[in-house]
Amino acid sequence: MSERAVLHVKGRILVGPDEVRDELWVVGGRIAYDRPAGARDIRTVDGWALPGLVDAHCHVGLDRHGAVPEDVAEKQALADREAGALLLRDAGSPSDTRWIDDRDDLPKIIRAGRHIARTRRYIRGYAWEVEPDDLVAYVAQEARRGDGWVKLVGDWIDRDLGDLSACWPRGAVEAAIAEAHRLGARVTAHCFAEDSLRDLVEAGIDCVEHATGLTDDTIPLFAERGVAIVPTLVNIATFPALADGGESRFPHWSAHMRRLHERRYDTVRSAYDAGIPVFVGTDAGGTLPHGLAGEEVAELAKAGIPAVEALAAGTWAARKWLGRPGLEEGAPPTWWFTAPTRARTSGCWPIRAGWC
Repeated sequence: MSERAVLHVKGRILVGPDEVRDELWVVGGRIAYDRPAGARDIRTVDGWALPGLVDAHCHVGLDRHGAVPEDVAEKQALADREAGALLLRDAGSPSDTRWIDDRDDLPKIIRAGRHIARTRRYIRGYAWEVEPDDLVAYVAQEARRGDGWVKLVGDWIDRDLGDLSACWPRGAVEAAIAEAHRLGARVTAHCFAEDSLRDLVEAGIDCVEHATGLTDDTIPLFAERGVAIVPTLVNIATFPALADGGESRFPHWSAHMRRLHERRYDTVRSAYDAGIPVFVGTDAGGTLPHGLAGEEVAELAKAGIPAVEALAAGTWAARKWLGRPGLEEGAPPTWWFTAPTRARTSGCWPIRAGWC
């Protein structure tokens, strides 16, 4: 199609939970809901469309060993695209993936910079490993490098204790989160267990990843403060295997991980019922493959979140939370489209690129 061509989509256009259209137009690279006057070169497709899926917790440019070459990062991004995930929040990566921004055929990425962890309290090769006195400085550094987010490691196994425990003293996270907010960045944190949650929320954190340690004590606090969670249930499914691997050395940690896994669906449903914002994320890029956003939507539904709300958590609601448009009038055409003649096609439909 030429740059002056018009794309006409007919069918069911899922703009949002309460708004379904029967057609839209793409004119000059922007969505319109009125037929453009005088349009000549029109390509019409029939099917249905919804805003491109969001994976709000993944790691492009990372594998189990650390940073990966650009060709591997490209394959990761392509896997997300082919599964319909067109907006990614990269929740920590040591790789520089800014080159992806120049590719119209790859998902858009919102970066949180590199993980910031306590010394020897995270996966080797992933994070900046620092002590509390240096936390504010590293948060400031990653706030400037990222796209409005900073990622802390809130808890991890303490080998002396033999179980999960909080990584940071309360004063350190208060100062760090305040500095991130001063610089215009939101803060999220990896948290499996219970111990770190109250300090992080009361310190002003914006989001918690995994959040398997939520309890009846902390769920109301999250709801009151409006702190979002990204449960990554497709990743939490790996807890039993992790527990089995650590049983001989860390039996208390292994038992703890199994308990967190066993109550995962109840935890997510209780969070949702309390009004905590819940969003789709997969934790792809460490040990999990990319392209699992649809599976995570299904996991949220399995946890008891109504289907339309589970879909919203990975589409229009997630886009609004991250400050990116959906299928609004005047927005760029980024969606997941299915036509009767094709099993599944995902993409941004940038007409000039024409890769859809």
